[in-house]
Amino acid sequence: MAETRSWQVRWQAARRLAQRSARTATGSARSAGSVAVSMTRSAAGSARSAYRSATDSARTAWWAASKQQRQTVRLTASSTALGLLVAAGAVVAAGPWDSGQRTAERARAAAPGGTRGEHHVPDGPAGAPPVLAALGTPAPPPSTDGMTKALVPLLRDPALGSLRTASVVDAATGRELFGADSGRNATPASTVKLAVATAALSALGPEHRIDTTVVEGADGGLVLVGGGDPTLTARAPEQDAQDPPASLRTLADDTARALKERGTAKIRLGYDTSAYTGPTLHPISPNENIAPVTPLMADEGRLDTSRSGPAPRDTDPAKAAARTFAKLLTDRGVTVEEPPTRTTAPAKARRLATTRSLPLSGLVERMLTHSDNDIAEALARQTALATGEPAGFEGAGRAVRKTLAKLKLPLTGAVFEDGSGLDRDDKVSATLLTRLLTLATSPDHPELRPVATGLPVAGFTGTLSGRYTDEKAGAGTVRAKTGTLTGVNTLAGTVVDTEGRLLLFAFMTNNTTDPQAAQQALDHMATAVANCGCR
Repeated sequence: MAETRSWQVRWQAARRLAQRSARTATGSARSAGSVAVSMTRSAAGSARSAYRSATDSARTAWWAASKQQRQTVRLTASSTALGLLVAAGAVVAAGPWDSGQRTAERARAAAPGGTRGEHHVPDGPAGAPPVLAALGTPAPPPSTDGMTKALVPLLRDPALGSLRTASVVDAATGRELFGADSGRNATPASTVKLAVATAALSALGPEHRIDTTVVEGADGGLVLVGGGDPTLTARAPEQDAQDPPASLRTLADDTARALKERGTAKIRLGYDTSAYTGPTLHPISPNENIAPVTPLMADEGRLDTSRSGPAPRDTDPAKAAARTFAKLLTDRGVTVEEPPTRTTAPAKARRLATTRSLPLSGLVERMLTHSDNDIAEALARQTALATGEPAGFEGAGRAVRKTLAKLKLPLTGAVFEDGSGLDRDDKVSATLLTRLLTLATSPDHPELRPVATGLPVAGFTGTLSGRYTDEKAGAGTVRAKTGTLTGVNTLAGTVVDTEGRLLLFAFMTNNTTDPQAAQQALDHMATAVANCGCR
């Protein structure tokens, strides 16, 4: 805010009190053995009561303010809502391109101020701020007729392509409030990442980590074994990083220490990429949106200093990572006799050192916030490894489908040719996307929560940070996964409407000719859902 007036001071004081109350209630729930969804009904009721009491003074300040002031506060207060929503068990919950088309998703793939957007820390600068939910007893969902009146005119926007589908669902009941060809399959672009994230979390669990190891080789040398962590980094750690990724430097430290304890100062080094099968190149490659898909890479094979979005990529990320590791060992007093060579480690080789990725929950959030194609392909292959399928493009697609089928999701006609959505042959329906979001926001599936928390926030984080600049009602309240290819625009996510009801939506259009206009048309639709009391 440009300045702080008396009504703002009262609001901020009430907000701080509400935050403390929400955190206290959350702590009580955790001590009972749960973080969010598994908390008891009594703990949830206590959280709501504490929050309702704490916000009495806030309401007075709120209604004393002008409409413009209230809109400003609505955005700044959004971080408060997450504590209440998580404590009460109600979660609120770049896209690629091809053929040379570039969209706003490239320029805005990182969160403002250099933050990544995948962290969700109370009062912290990083993370995707949630929407502001209503207090007290939830209002009834919008009516089907009201939602139809709000969306049908927008669905006729000529900026949308010849294929246009939509689905809006009430999160609490799972009932579809609006559907327009919602069961029809369309090219999803990056919204297919919602399916990949759901499959990976379901098959492996949110706490699963991916190992990169150094083991003894059959010839007495060492082997660097890639486990499939694309976020493995060779860079110096970021200052004050809250969730640092696995580090090749740390792995070199541990390896050099183990060798020193053995009295070994000279070694031969190999590297193992056998965890994955099939071709390493995506069908659209070479492409700056994705590196060759290999289980061993450092910094996603990027040849610049970027951490998200498109970038020039190494043509052989595994070899490059092994050479970097050899140099790190040399810097630590270990002589590597010759350049690393590709090999296969013995089946039960002894480990010397290991570095582990962030939990799968963190990888999912980063993937969705930044529409990270390299993480998406890695998670599809991790799903394949967990379900006994070959970890290539075909096996990963079968694994994703097989895992989603166990969740009884509508998969008729669905096609998963890749994990990133860069392949135009991918097909999903708007109904499938909203059903995925229904599971992610359901108390019955806490393991899927990162699918909701990783969604970019309109006007604030990830691939939505540069959108909704003229959609004041949508900015800060819409959370959605974007999808963009030439002629393809999709948007799927969550929103709390004006009555405090959590709604889920998926809008898909193919055969568009003006990508910016199509994006804006989808944004208008999501904003209409946010504005909709629709009785």
